[in-house]
Amino acid sequence: MSEALIRTEGRAGRITLNRPEALNALTWDMIRAIDAALIRWADDATIDLVIIDGAGDRAFCAGGDIAQMYATGMAGNYDYGRQFWQDEYRLNARIAGYAKPIITFLHGFTMGGGVGIGCHASNRVVDESAQIALPECSIGLVPDVGSTLLLAQAPGRLGEYLAVTGDRMGPGDALHCGFADHFIPRANWPGLISTLCETGTTDAISGSTAPDSPLAQAQPLIDRSFSGERFPDIMRAISTTPPDSLQKALDKIARNAPLAMCVTVEFIQQVRMRPTIAHALDLEYRYTSRALAQGDFLEGIRAALIDRDKSPRWKHAGWDSVPDCDILAMTLPLGTDALQLEQTS
Repeated sequence: MSEALIRTEGRAGRITLNRPEALNALTWDMIRAIDAALIRWADDATIDLVIIDGAGDRAFCAGGDIAQMYATGMAGNYDYGRQFWQDEYRLNARIAGYAKPIITFLHGFTMGGGVGIGCHASNRVVDESAQIALPECSIGLVPDVGSTLLLAQAPGRLGEYLAVTGDRMGPGDALHCGFADHFIPRANWPGLISTLCETGTTDAISGSTAPDSPLAQAQPLIDRSFSGERFPDIMRAISTTPPDSLQKALDKIARNAPLAMCVTVEFIQQVRMRPTIAHALDLEYRYTSRALAQGDFLEGIRAALIDRDKSPRWKHAGWDSVPDCDILAMTLPLGTDALQLEQTS
């Protein structure tokens, strides 16, 4: 059966991510198939809106399928990863700029590449099981798929916090941080989807009262601690907070790649000054296109997914040992190799 179920129902284009055994992780074939469908439906007068959901009970999409990227990278073939990211980022930009409504139904895990598929849509629905996160720094990557735009637009300094900790947002947090628009209990989804397909309008989308947001409650402390312009500034500020007040954050940060966290904070700062999807993706691609050859990405995948020893040997011992020259080496413009986005609407 297809890894992405693409069909039309009534006035809607329907896309269902269909790898429930792999938490609907995105393959390159899925990315290209979804993009082709969106291009086709953009000029189809019989399609008024698009609905994207995920099969199974555990996840909308837990990220990109990086097994092949690891295998090719270890063999010295870095073009596979670069081409994968190019196509994925073009899809992310297309979703963000799509002329017709796109409604995404985000249940269970929505992480990494799943955020790129699900959280740039015009109407983002979460249920009681939603867990949204960007854990890329834990595998030596930066939050990508345009997520630096979402992080830059989150209230206060929650963007920096979410990026360098990879902390998970429940439904209340997702709404507070701007990663979702509506909380609708899962039991109501089938009826709502049927109505959307029948009417071709989003008028029936009406959210219920969302659960509380722990991040909203913690925001004053997070804003004070994560307001530095660079990652070392953040770490020095955290050291002045009351003992144990940010221990969970410190525990998560301690597991992540120092270089990735330093670059991530700089990218969020830059996108905050120029908040467009194209700018976010351009910056992210500067890092990801180099990550296999120069960064910690292969080591991060090895430790997390291949050997599963959870003991990555990062290139830098800590946040205070990352020189500016190493950051520049991952973030300088790519010139003729820069990401080229197609028309996004």
